[in-house]
Amino acid sequence: MKKNLSDILADSPVIAAVKDEKGLTKALLSECSMIFILYGNICNISDIVEKVDRASKIAIVHADLVNGLSMKEIAVDYIRNNTKAQGIISTKPLLVKRAKELDLIAIQRTFVIDSIAYNNMMKQIKEYEPDAVEILPGVMPSVTADVREAVDLPIIASGLLRSKKDVVAALDAGADAVSTTAEDLWSV
Repeated sequence: MKKNLSDILADSPVIAAVKDEKGLTKALLSECSMIFILYGNICNISDIVEKVDRASKIAIVHADLVNGLSMKEIAVDYIRNNTKAQGIISTKPLLVKRAKELDLIAIQRTFVIDSIAYNNMMKQIKEYEPDAVEILPGVMPSVTADVREAVDLPIIASGLLRSKKDVVAALDAGADAVSTTAEDLWSV
């Protein structure tokens, strides 16, 4: 059974995002309770997630970035059946929908590059009802504030967060959490 995402993010609002083994090793020793896995392939994703699970941290796999998986719903089934991941991130709404059907944490990742992308994100949120939305880049407090006003689900700001000031600005604008590969921010 999946845990309440809002509670998890309230307890630990900085999420370690890892893109290689070196980052994973550091994330496992960090204060972060959740780890976004942004690398791997179908041969090693189970082992990567197992390391996160053994450290009593929550593993969320970015399904779009696992080499060897298709961009079809079966990819989520594979993650569910072959790893201990508690959730997925995807830019693909059908993968988010499938994750919800399988009782995984379902995070919709959206690159908010213009008003068209923003409007598409809002439509997808209404249609697919993810557990959270991850907006990139995370250094846009005014956009984060607009999303906070428009949706009643956890918001994760990600991308280009380089300083404690960026993290604080994102959280102050209404993000529930931030996701960053910047290891020095994992203990903020």
